[in-house]
Amino acid sequence: MRDKTCSNRWSVWIGTIALCLATTGCKPDDSPFRAENDALKKQVTKQESLLSSLQDGNKVMQQQIDLLNQELRDAKKATEAAEVETKHLTDQLEAQLIQAKHMSAEIHRTAAAQAAQNLKVDEKGAQFDTLTRPLGSLTKVVEEALARNGYHLKVSVKTDQKVVYVTERKVSNPASLEVAGFRNQYLISLQALPANVTKLSVKAEFEKVAQGGRILSVSAEETAEIERRLIGEINNALKAPSKM
Repeated sequence: MRDKTCSNRWSVWIGTIALCLATTGCKPDDSPFRAENDALKKQVTKQESLLSSLQDGNKVMQQQIDLLNQELRDAKKATEAAEVETKHLTDQLEAQLIQAKHMSAEIHRTAAAQAAQNLKVDEKGAQFDTLTRPLGSLTKVVEEALARNGYHLKVSVKTDQKVVYVTERKVSNPASLEVAGFRNQYLISLQALPANVTKLSVKAEFEKVAQGGRILSVSAEETAEIERRLIGEINNALKAPSKM
């Protein structure tokens, strides 16, 4: 009986050991693989988070780009509209300037015509001549003759039918203290007549100046001689080859 009991105990121990060995052999150690899987999962999660952040950033960037493109389109439209408006205003301004120039020229012509009609030229005592030249061409000759002799225009009124000049008073200094000088001012009137004929009127305000600035008396004939002298200068200019 004792041997049988001992044999049963050994059988139990042997079975237990065999069971332990069998259990140990069926379940190998998988901890390295589990750690690697966890690390990979963390990396995947991190990459997914980074990718999500990049996608969000791209969306924001694209929104900014779209906004800038829209602002550029709006700015371009505004610039084009401003250019059109500027051109329109410029055209309007140019048209107004042209109109103002026309109006100014018309006002000037009207004022000159009215001034010429209202201007009463005292031709009493003046010298006259009738020249077979149109008013326009004779006007230029008279201006050249006055300038050639040192007379500057003080008043000039011109219309299609009448021209009036008043010169500045020209003072000629005496050659010496013993010789008297003179000073003179011309009033010239040109009146257009039929058949391209022009009536020329010349009136002088001639004065002799003595030593010390004393004014000497001048005879009517001396004044008339000064007037005829200008008329002769004009006639001589008309006879020049360039005036024929």
